[in-house]
Amino acid sequence: MPGKNLSREEARQRAGLLDVDSYRVHLDVTSAPDPAAATFASTTTVRFRCSQPGAATFVDLLAPAVRSVRLNGRELDPAEVFDGTRIALDSLAAENVLEVAADCAYSRTGEGLHRFTDPVDGETYLYTHYEPADARRVFADFEQPDLKAPFTFAVTAPAAWDVRSNAVHESVTAEGDARSWEFAPTRSISTYLTAVVAGPYHVERDHYSRELPDGSTLEIPLTALCRRSLAPYFDADEILTVTKQGLDFFHEEFDYPYPFGKYDQAFVPEYNIGAMENPGCVTFREEFIFRSKVTEAAYEGRANVILHEMAHMWFGDLVTMRWWDDLWLKESFADFMGTYALLGADTRYRSGWITFANQRKAWAYRQDQFPTTHPITADIRDLEDAKLNFDGITYAKGASVLKQLVAYVGREAFFEGARQYFKQYAYGNTVLADLLGVLERTSGRDLTAWAGAWLRTAGVNALTPQVTVDAEGRITELAVLQDGDVLRPHRVAVGLYDRDADGALVRTGRVELDVTGARTVVAEAAGLPRPALVLLNDEDLTYCKIRFDAESLETLRTGLGELSDDLARALSWSAVWNLTRDGLMPARDYVALVLRFAGQESNIGVLQSLHRQAKGAVALYADPAWRAEGDRLLAEGALRELRAAEPGGDHQLAWARFLAQSSNTTEHLRLVRGLLAGTARIDGLDVDQELRWSLWLALSAAGDATGQELAGELAADNTASGRRQYTQCLAARPTAEAKAAAWSAVIDSDELPNALVEAQIAGFALAGQRELTAPYTERYFALLERVWAERTIEIAMRIVGGFFPRLQIDAPTLAATDAWLTGHPQAAPALRRLVLECRDDLARALRAQACDRL
Repeated sequence: MPGKNLSREEARQRAGLLDVDSYRVHLDVTSAPDPAAATFASTTTVRFRCSQPGAATFVDLLAPAVRSVRLNGRELDPAEVFDGTRIALDSLAAENVLEVAADCAYSRTGEGLHRFTDPVDGETYLYTHYEPADARRVFADFEQPDLKAPFTFAVTAPAAWDVRSNAVHESVTAEGDARSWEFAPTRSISTYLTAVVAGPYHVERDHYSRELPDGSTLEIPLTALCRRSLAPYFDADEILTVTKQGLDFFHEEFDYPYPFGKYDQAFVPEYNIGAMENPGCVTFREEFIFRSKVTEAAYEGRANVILHEMAHMWFGDLVTMRWWDDLWLKESFADFMGTYALLGADTRYRSGWITFANQRKAWAYRQDQFPTTHPITADIRDLEDAKLNFDGITYAKGASVLKQLVAYVGREAFFEGARQYFKQYAYGNTVLADLLGVLERTSGRDLTAWAGAWLRTAGVNALTPQVTVDAEGRITELAVLQDGDVLRPHRVAVGLYDRDADGALVRTGRVELDVTGARTVVAEAAGLPRPALVLLNDEDLTYCKIRFDAESLETLRTGLGELSDDLARALSWSAVWNLTRDGLMPARDYVALVLRFAGQESNIGVLQSLHRQAKGAVALYADPAWRAEGDRLLAEGALRELRAAEPGGDHQLAWARFLAQSSNTTEHLRLVRGLLAGTARIDGLDVDQELRWSLWLALSAAGDATGQELAGELAADNTASGRRQYTQCLAARPTAEAKAAAWSAVIDSDELPNALVEAQIAGFALAGQRELTAPYTERYFALLERVWAERTIEIAMRIVGGFFPRLQIDAPTLAATDAWLTGHPQAAPALRRLVLECRDDLARALRAQACDRL
C-alpha cells in the first residue's frame, strides 16, 4: 500500500528492521509572515540502526520539494528516491546517518505546520499538529508510534517571536532580523507527539513544585499562551490553577514524577480538535478562551480537557501504544481520567460524572450502533483507519468500560496497576496484553473473560426491567432483561424511586448486582412495594442503554423533572433520548418532556444537551407534517423559559441561545432584532458579541439580515471568531445563490482554511432549508472519490460528513446512498465507512419518523 496511507504491515516490517537513535530537526520559518511564501526550509538528521545490513526501507515525507538526501555520506538523487510521500533508502548499514533537506508547506488545514494571520493586528502565528501521522509534513521521519527516539529541535524565526517545543530551549541566538532557538533533546517519544509553536504569543507564567518520596524536589515551569489579541480575555489564572491541581492529583495517584521537564499550554487558532497531548507543549483550541459570557458547563469542559491531556503525559506519552490498534490504551484512559480527576483533584467542578453520563456516553451510544462499529481494541489496518477511530468508542465507551473495571478490580488495585505499568514500560510501547498482565497481577483477577466481553466485541446492550406484583402491590419478581448481539456481564445498581411527602421522586431502595445472560433476577427486590420508578444502571456503573417498564416510563412522562438526584435525572434524560433515536418513543413526546421539564433542570450542562437534542428531534425524527408545529413549540418554550430564568444566570444565557436557534416566527424574529438593536431588553441578559452573532445567524437563516448589516457586524468584530461567524451567516441565508456560493467555496477551491470550511458547511446545511439543498444530493455522490483523493483527510472528512444530504430524509436519498455504496465497492474503506455511517443516520431518522406518525 504505497503512498500516504502507511499500512500496519509496512509499519511492523519497518519496526522489525530499524531502531532509531535520534533526530535533529532544523526549521527556518522566517518566511512565515509573508503570505506569498508557501514553504519553509526543513533539515533533518536521523541516526538509526538496521538489524539487516544491506536491506532497504523508506522514510516518510510529504513536501513540495526535496533539495537533498544524503545517506551515510552518499548523495541520493531526490528525483529518483522521492515520490512525493516517501524517500527510498537502500543498502543500509548497521549504523546509519540520514540527512534530508526539504521545502515543506505551511498548512491551512490544521495538519502539519499551520499558519494563521490574525485579522486584528496582522500578526502571524504557527503551531504544529500531527496525530496520527502528519509530522512528515514538517520533517522527514519514520512515521509510526513504535519507532520512538529523542528529538532535538532548532527553529529560526522572526526576532520578535516566542518559540516553544517539547523541551526547554538551551540557547537563543540573534541572526539579523531573526533569532535561532536551540532546544534540549527530548526523552524518547513518538514522532506524532513532537511539537513546535511559534509566533508573537502572549505568555503567562507560573511554577509547580513538589517534594518527591526520595527527598528531592520536582520543579516544573508552567506557561499558558494565546494570541496577543486574545490576551484581554485570557483567564490564565484559572487555567494554571486547574493545571496545578491536576499535577498534584496525578503525582499522588501515579507515583511517577512528571517526565517531560516543563509544561507549556498553548491555545492556538483554527485548531481541528479539542487539544493534543504533545509532551511539554500541549496545544488547545483557542475557543477555550471565552470572549463572551459562557455557562459553567464550558468552564467544566475546559478543565476536563486540561486534565485529559495531562493524563496523557503518562498514558500515551511516557508509555505509547505500539500501533493504532491499541489507541484506546491512551484515549480511553485519558477520557476516564479527565472526568475522574475533576473530582479527585478537588477542582471546583463537581458535576463531571453527570456530564459524562448524559453527554459523553451519548457520543459512544451513537457510534456503537453504526454498522461500522468496532471493538474498543480495534483492527486498524492503516493510517486512514486510525484517523477515523478517534471516535466515541475509543474515547467514551472505552472510558465507560474503564470506570466499570475500577469497580470490578478495586480502586487501589487499578491505580497500583497503573503505577507498575509506568515503571515497567516507561519510554516504550505496549499492547493490550501488557496492561492486562499488570492489572491481573495487582488485582489477583483473571481478566481474560472481561477483556473478551468488553474490549474485543462491539455493540451496546439494552437493559430492561421486568416487574411483576401481587394484589397488594408488592414485587413478586424483578428481573433485568439484557438485549444485544453479545450478552456481557454488567455490574449495575437498580434504583427504586417513589415520591416523598413534597412530591419529589427520591430513591427509596437500591440493589447492586451482577447482570449476566439474557435474564437476571433481582432477588433482593422480592416483597418490596412496587416503586413508581425502577431505574436500571443507577449511578451509571456500566455501559448500556436503559429501558423502562410501562409504569416507570409513565412516571417519567409525568414527573421526570421531579427526580431529586442530579445523576438519576441525567440518566433518565439520556434514556428517553435513546428511546427517541431508536424509534421507540415518538419525537413529539420527547419534545413534550423537554418543554415540560427542562425549565426545572438545575444542571446547566444537561440543560444545554436537552436543547440540542430537542432541536435534533424536530429536525430529524419528527413526522415532517408536524415539524413546523414542533419548531413553533420549541420557540415558544424558549421564550417562556428565557423570561422566567434568573436574570444574569447561566440558565438565562442558555435559553437565550436556544431562542436564537429556534426563532422562526415574526414575533420571535422581531424580538431577536430588538435585542440586537437595543430596543428590546430581557432583564439581566447581556447581549455580548458571541450572543450577537447567534442572533444574527437566526436573522440570516430567516432571510431577515442584509449583507450590509452582516458586513457592519463584521466591521465591529473583525476577529478570527467574527470572520467564522460572518461566513456562516452568509451561507445560512435562504437563497439558492447563498447555497451555491457556500458549496463552491468549499468544493471548487482548496484555498479556504479549515475553520472557514467548517463555517461554510454549517451555514449551508441548516434544518429549515431542505428545499434549497436538495439539488446538491446528486452532485455530492458524484464528487466523493475526487474529494477523498485530492484533499487532506481532515478536510475530506468534513466535506463527506458535512455535505451528506442528511436532511433529505426520504426513500430516494436512502436509495441514492445505497446505489453509491453498491457501485463503489473499491472506494477507500475509510470513505465507505463515513458514507455508511451517514446512511445509518438517515435510515434511523426514517424509522423514528415512522414512530412519530403512529
